[in-house]
Amino acid sequence: MPETMKARPGANMRLIEALQYRLPIAGVVSILHRGSGMLMFFLLPFVIWLFDKSVTSEISYDTFASAFVAGIGPVPGVLIKLVVLALIWAYLFHAIAGLRHLWMDATHSVSKSQGRSSAIVTVAISTVLTVLLGAKLFGLY
Repeated sequence: MPETMKARPGANMRLIEALQYRLPIAGVVSILHRGSGMLMFFLLPFVIWLFDKSVTSEISYDTFASAFVAGIGPVPGVLIKLVVLALIWAYLFHAIAGLRHLWMDATHSVSKSQGRSSAIVTVAISTVLTVLLGAKLFGLY
């Protein structure tokens, strides 16, 4: 490297050092927004299967409903519920974080304090809604 060029900060950072770096909450929300989108994409075949089983016929709806109790083949019903709970979280978090980004773009709210507070609101709302829908999914009400 020529002497006039400086090395980029973090260019030689090892994985362990990168994992120890403490991101601000807005950075965590940004990464989780990408992760929730990937989770929804990779579980799309499962979502399509659930939708197909729920609307094709009364018999297929019974298969759909029994998957949450008896499971599917060797996969227990509680694991199906956990996967659906992960999908619920991914959808809610992705949607709320997307609305956060739209709001920030529309109002030009790009300050550090507004980014932090909107990230906290995003995490809080998505967590509360996920807990409520998860409680319904697991039959608590």
